[in-house]
Amino acid sequence: MVHIYKLAGRNVEVTEALRDYVENKLTRLDRYSSQITDARVTLTVRDVRDAGRRNRVEVQLNVPHGIIRAEEHHADMYAAIDHASDVLERQLRKFKTRYLKQREDGNEADIASPMSAPPIDDVTEFRPEIVRQKSFEMRPMTPEDAAAQMEALGHDFYVFLSAKTGGCGVVYRRKDGHYGLIEPKT
Repeated sequence: MVHIYKLAGRNVEVTEALRDYVENKLTRLDRYSSQITDARVTLTVRDVRDAGRRNRVEVQLNVPHGIIRAEEHHADMYAAIDHASDVLERQLRKFKTRYLKQREDGNEADIASPMSAPPIDDVTEFRPEIVRQKSFEMRPMTPEDAAAQMEALGHDFYVFLSAKTGGCGVVYRRKDGHYGLIEPKT
């Protein structure tokens, strides 16, 4: 059974009914993996000027050699939980299919913990494929300059050389319209 180690609410009281609903939805995931080591759920309610109340559900499942994550938004908290559960189920199917394929190919050492449930016939194998490659000169700039470049190009992210640290960084547009910054620790 998927055990929720952390269920938090931001601007919302996590009632017993909400807790039971989340736990009930996540138990559906048991058939895909008994190897989920950790489950964290955050329920958030925020007021959006034009749209009124907006609910967000974030779920993170820790599995052997990876993380499976879903974030869903909806006017109804229960609907957001349903959508997040569906996304997690699809992602767990892909994860399990990849594991089973590696086992069949004799690459069991790549993934240490086996997935206990039997194979699922209706799942196609997911193989990421690089279909385009780019290279470009990087010049030192601030994250703000990188965000301006990203906007000028019409992209959702921009890779740059940090003038402050000398390392590589990425600015990206978040779903809420703000910007995020990723910088590696050295």
